[in-house]
Amino acid sequence: MKNLVILPTYNESKNIVKTIDLIFDQNIDVDILVIDDNSPDNTASIVEGLKNNKIFILKRESKKGLGSAYVDGFKWSIKNNYDKIIQMDADLSHDPNEIVPMFNLLDQYDLVIGSRYKGGLRVINWPIQRLYISYFANLYAKIITGVPLKDLTAGFKAWKVETLKKIKYNECSSQGYCFQIETSFRAHQKGCKLVEHPIVFTDRTVGESKMSKAVMLEAVLKVWLFGFWRLFRLKK
Repeated sequence: MKNLVILPTYNESKNIVKTIDLIFDQNIDVDILVIDDNSPDNTASIVEGLKNNKIFILKRESKKGLGSAYVDGFKWSIKNNYDKIIQMDADLSHDPNEIVPMFNLLDQYDLVIGSRYKGGLRVINWPIQRLYISYFANLYAKIITGVPLKDLTAGFKAWKVETLKKIKYNECSSQGYCFQIETSFRAHQKGCKLVEHPIVFTDRTVGESKMSKAVMLEAVLKVWLFGFWRLFRLKK
């Protein structure tokens, strides 16, 4: 079985080396694909300087967005015959110690979601206002889409490659949080077996957040398209 971790990056020069080191510290044979959107802080050059044959890099010419980065990463992983994939942030907010248990769960499930809200709140370094916004945004998305997950906007996920093919990942057009909602929604609609694996999410302490009003607005509005899609399918 070939395992891959996908790390989208934009200005992660202060975090990327530590993130990669922690991933390789895990007790599993895994490759890493870094997808860099022409970071002006030379993130790509730092990765290339590591000179490790288990690290690969896709350099994109501009900042195209998180969703398209993952689509490109999924396409690359399928082309290179990987079996299991983990997508995660490169800013140390996702704990690499969860990689092995999430990969193991793929023996029973099609998609594993690293959940901040399964079995209680597990978020560190967030102000209470942001925590409330995230929690109720996930509840809002769950009600509209009908996907039985507590953390629909989670960015820490483990995929079987066959699941990605089944959901037609290349047709996803969303970015940011909405991309996470869309891929889980597509998996649920296709009858895939989903499970939430509790994680502790630690907000970045180094570097700048990529959150923007446009990303939040997309998630608020586009989730209704998934809701209408769901209702249309139920009526058929």
